[in-house]
Amino acid sequence: MIAGAARRVRLPVAARPWAVDLGLTVLVQLAVTMPFVLPREPGLPPVTWTAYAFTTLGVLPLVWRRRRPVLVLVVILLVGGVYRVAVDGPGQPLPYAGLMAFYTVALQCPGRVRAWVGAGSVGTVAASVGLSTGTARELSFTLFCAGAAYALGRLQYTRQAYTAAVEGRAAQLERANRIEAEQAAARERARIAREMHDVLSHAVSIMIVQAEAGPVAVRRAPERAEAAFEAISETGREAMAQLRTMLGVLRETDGPEPREPQPGVAALPALLERVRRGGPEVVYEESGGAAGLPAAVDTAVYRIVQEALTNVLKHARARRVSVRLHHGDGELSVTVTDDGRGPGRGHGDDGGAGCGAAGGGHGLIGIGERAAAHGGTAWCGPRRDGPGFEVRAVLVTSRPEVGS
Repeated sequence: MIAGAARRVRLPVAARPWAVDLGLTVLVQLAVTMPFVLPREPGLPPVTWTAYAFTTLGVLPLVWRRRRPVLVLVVILLVGGVYRVAVDGPGQPLPYAGLMAFYTVALQCPGRVRAWVGAGSVGTVAASVGLSTGTARELSFTLFCAGAAYALGRLQYTRQAYTAAVEGRAAQLERANRIEAEQAAARERARIAREMHDVLSHAVSIMIVQAEAGPVAVRRAPERAEAAFEAISETGREAMAQLRTMLGVLRETDGPEPREPQPGVAALPALLERVRRGGPEVVYEESGGAAGLPAAVDTAVYRIVQEALTNVLKHARARRVSVRLHHGDGELSVTVTDDGRGPGRGHGDDGGAGCGAAGGGHGLIGIGERAAAHGGTAWCGPRRDGPGFEVRAVLVTSRPEVGS
């Protein structure tokens, strides 16, 4: 906002400096013309076109004051000196053109140049006053006007430098805010993609397993076929409900809408029951002093177990799956093991490393990201006590207090 206001104030000068300089030149020309058009006292010689021409020559260089400030000042002083010595014309209340040129030198020139120009200007003013009245009053008044013009020039330089610094700072903040917003948007896109991957991948995997088992169950055990179709229907409805919840968060609405909470540890038994229908045997164990988990950790545990089971259904061809949760001191460990094919080509892992390592599938990468987001770690690889695959994750459930 500050930078925008500064740009609006400086726009006429910055965009059309030649027009401003031309306007100032015309304004000064009008000021120096007044003694030529106003009635003169009796006894004074009449004004001449020669005197007016010299006066105009002392004003015109102001058009180029930004390009050559020192040269413009020198020309104006020389023309003024010739006017005083050789031309019998009306005097001016103030040396308008010289003051404007001196102001421009103070505004644009470096310190060494200003020092030389100031010394030369003082000498020129002293000589001019000596040729004119030679009084201390005129000398002090002229020097005061020159000093005021110089001070105004330096004040304008300070103001412009401050405005430029504010604009630069505002632009820097704008770039930083834009980068931060882009990074936040990228993180949010990654989070949404991870959530949708977990929901859809798990639901579709269960539906595929149940659908493949359905025709066999119809021929051999019709009652199991009915259960398989019910599992497909239930899984599809739950997936649609979770997708509607996530998409509802993204949809812009005029008012708040009711949101269902994300599933957590309490929803794991229902998740495991869906996997059991037509799939492998699932064993669930929970140990340790179970306490209230933060909402984010609660959802992360559910998603980690969900993705691990999805990998089992898609790749492992396992008969038995074990899900274990252990509540420790300030942390929660999650372990999912199966007795399937192990870390082969189809399992989507890297043979035993962090779940986010190169070579892992998107689901395993998501497990590692979820664990890291809550100050923990994750490991995916072959089981050490037999064939199969193992997923282990540790999430921090409470932060230590400062000074403890």
